[in-house]
Amino acid sequence: MLNDPVLVNEWFAVARSSELALAKPLAVRLLGLDVVLWRSADGVHAWQDLCIHRGAKLSLGAVRHDCLVCPYHAWEYAASGQCVLIPAQPNQPPPLKAHANVFRALDKYGLLWVTLGEPAHDPPDIPQLLDPGFRQLIGGSYAFHAQGPRILENFLDVGHLPIVHGGLLGDPALAEMPAYEVESTPDGVIARDIAIWQPDPDGTGRPAQVLYTYKVHRPLIASFVKLHNGQSMFMAYLVTPTDEQHSIAWALFAMDYAHDMPAEEILGFQDVVIAQDKPVVESQRPELLPLDLREELHLRSDQTAIAYRRWLLELGMKYGTA
Repeated sequence: MLNDPVLVNEWFAVARSSELALAKPLAVRLLGLDVVLWRSADGVHAWQDLCIHRGAKLSLGAVRHDCLVCPYHAWEYAASGQCVLIPAQPNQPPPLKAHANVFRALDKYGLLWVTLGEPAHDPPDIPQLLDPGFRQLIGGSYAFHAQGPRILENFLDVGHLPIVHGGLLGDPALAEMPAYEVESTPDGVIARDIAIWQPDPDGTGRPAQVLYTYKVHRPLIASFVKLHNGQSMFMAYLVTPTDEQHSIAWALFAMDYAHDMPAEEILGFQDVVIAQDKPVVESQRPELLPLDLREELHLRSDQTAIAYRRWLLELGMKYGTA
C-alpha cells in the first residue's frame, strides 16, 4: 500500500477530533501502518507509533511538558519529533537520530486527517460543512472488510438504492433508472440530475421525489447533494484504508432543515443504510475493482461508476484495483 504514490499522497480521516484528549495519545491504523495522534500547543501531530529506542508503541505513553513521552523508558519527544530528554542519561543531549517518523496532520470538519506522503492539495473544501445555515453531523466510523474503491463505488451506485435499500431510499417496483448527465474532469467526476422516488429519504419518514448530484472529489472521497421537499441534504463519504483488506468510512452530513430532529435519529438512519450495504460490498468478487471495463457488465445506469473507474485508471491508482 505504501508503494502506491496515489494512495500515499492522499489525506485520510482517521478519527474524530473529540477522540483525542490533550493528555493522552490515540492509536490509529492507516495504510497498514500504526500511527499515533497527539496534541501539543502547536496543534495535532501524527507520527509512526514507534519509539526509536526499543520499538515500544508511543500511543501507550502520555503527553507531558508539551512532549509525547514513551511508556518504556520515558524518552520525551518534542512536537518536531526530536527526542529532547532521555531520563536514564539526563545530562547527555539525545542524538539527532533519536527522532520520530513524522507525518502531516490536521483537524478539519470535526475529523483528524493524516497523510503519509506529500500531497499537492489539502482535504477538499466543502462549503456546506462550514455553513452556519446548515446542521452538520458526523456518522461513523463504519468498518468494512473490503477495499476502498469497492466501498466508494457503492456510494456512487444509484441503481442499487431501490433494491438494497427498498422502503427507504427506493422502491423495488420503481427500480428503473432515468438517464442522467455525467461529466469527467482531471479533478474528478460529477453526475447531475439523478431523479428517484424515495419512501424515506433521510429518516424523517416523508416520501419524496429526490434529485441527486454526485461528485467525486478524490479517489476515496465523494459527496452528493439531495434536493427534496424544497430542502437540501448534503453528504460527504470518506473512505480510509486501514490495511490491505480493511477500511473505515465516515459520513459527513449538512442539512438546511431538521434542526430540531434528534441527532441520534438522523445518524441511526444512516447506520441502517450502512448495515444494508456492508454485507453486499464485502461479498463482491473480485475484491479488487476492475478498471478494465471488459471485465464486468455495464449498463447506462452505471455511467457514474464507469466514469469513476476510468478516472482511477488515468490517475494510476493501484490500491484496490485490478
